[in-house]
Amino acid sequence: MEKETVDFLIIGSGVAGLRAAIELAPHGNVLVVTKDRPAESSTEYAQGGIAVALSDEDEVGIHFEDTLRAGDGLCREDAVKILVEQGPLRILELISWGAAFDKEGSKLDFTMEAAHSRKRILHSHGDSTGKELERALLKKVISFPSVRKYPFAFTEALIVTADKCFGAYVLIGGQRKALFAKSTILATGGAGQIFLRTTNPAVATGDGIAIAFRSGAVLEDMEFIQFHPTVLLAPSAPQFLLSEAMRGEGAILRNIHKETFMKSYHPDAELAPRDVVTRAILSQMVRTNSSHVYLDLTHLDNDFVKNRFPRIYATCLQYDVDITKELIPVSPAAHYIMGGVKTDKNGATNIRGLYAAGEVACTGVHGANRLASNSLLEGLVFGARAGKAAADYGLSSSGHHVKDAELKDSKEKAAPDRPFPGRHKPSPDMEEIRHLLRKLMWERVGIIRCEESLGEARKKLEEWSFIDDRTFMTRRELELKNMYEVSKLITESAILRKGSVGAHYRSDYPQTGDGWERHIVWKKEESLKYEFLK
Repeated sequence: MEKETVDFLIIGSGVAGLRAAIELAPHGNVLVVTKDRPAESSTEYAQGGIAVALSDEDEVGIHFEDTLRAGDGLCREDAVKILVEQGPLRILELISWGAAFDKEGSKLDFTMEAAHSRKRILHSHGDSTGKELERALLKKVISFPSVRKYPFAFTEALIVTADKCFGAYVLIGGQRKALFAKSTILATGGAGQIFLRTTNPAVATGDGIAIAFRSGAVLEDMEFIQFHPTVLLAPSAPQFLLSEAMRGEGAILRNIHKETFMKSYHPDAELAPRDVVTRAILSQMVRTNSSHVYLDLTHLDNDFVKNRFPRIYATCLQYDVDITKELIPVSPAAHYIMGGVKTDKNGATNIRGLYAAGEVACTGVHGANRLASNSLLEGLVFGARAGKAAADYGLSSSGHHVKDAELKDSKEKAAPDRPFPGRHKPSPDMEEIRHLLRKLMWERVGIIRCEESLGEARKKLEEWSFIDDRTFMTRRELELKNMYEVSKLITESAILRKGSVGAHYRSDYPQTGDGWERHIVWKKEESLKYEFLK
């Protein structure tokens, strides 16, 4: 097997991974590995904007309080404090690197989104904020000769010995390669593809969470999945997200009878927290026996809508919906996972030399429900912090490179030894299971859960336990293995939390329940059993 040694390894190229690479670049050679093209990540698809307390009417303290309120009592206050206090610095830094945010005259233009008490959402080109962040960060990364990229390289496993990470095994060009590094950062994004309906790109299959878990990393808050309330539902259309900023600018939700309904569910109506809006829409869909509700912008000025949401306007027009003149059919979809690989305030995991940042990580910033547009800010702030911590570790005596002899104790013994043919087609039965898994998670572990639905999911997942023992040889099959692992963790966590908190709603336990303040933490021991830590 081919081997390569670098100083620092980053797995993933969204906002968190790229910001970490910029931090690491002056300290050694950096390799950014991504399983698709470098720009393919959830960052690129983020429309609404990035939340930051920079306007004259805002304060970091107010942003702090809004974040805690949205997190429904389960945010880690020290992590939130870091987010809101360091956020302005990271944004100003990004602007200095060429990021262009929309302005009103000479001032930055801030807009409102749900659960924010101030206009603090920066946006770019109307509704292409994530794309602009990705462009500016990639441009900055390219300016460092010390940073290289491996596109289309699938990370199969981490190289972990005695609770210390020395890099990862990747599949690239039909061959397996061992990448040894002084420190490794996971920035692989979320896991929305485990659900049949999701706003996430195809790459979001929970890979980082799964490979970290199999290597002994601690996971936290896996039951908290945020579902976005307004996603386009039109014939032949993709699951295209319709930004929350549309409701921030005055869009109204109506059921199929054209009746408004949000005031009946929350005093903030369309600007209620996402979980409230999502469940209200689902309730209306059930009540009216419909597959959707409508988002209505027809009362807004046509030119304003086109200029404010150019990407959404053009995309909907492709599917014969003119958002300036017609009601837009929408329904919810899986959007963001608040849980993930548990880290400290600097992105460090319980495995030495392994760091995580962005959606793959659980810093405690989001608690039980993410405040809209805090995710891009988290990627910037904690991507930078993880990069700095990984650099400090890698340059210390602890960050020496692994010796071949040490690999004998690796928890991923199978990875370097088995053959990997260059050409191999996914097994048809695995493709069927992939579809059935996504359907199961959407229908039984989705927006509203209960003991019965979760029990049915657990039983079906147990029937597919052979996935854990199967030798896989393609990206699609390896993704399925990771999706299966993450699905089990989410299901078991949802069963354990017998109460409703934030985005986790149990119809059989509509109140918060006893001991609701705890975080559910998982660690996989060598016996391959789950351990529940209070």
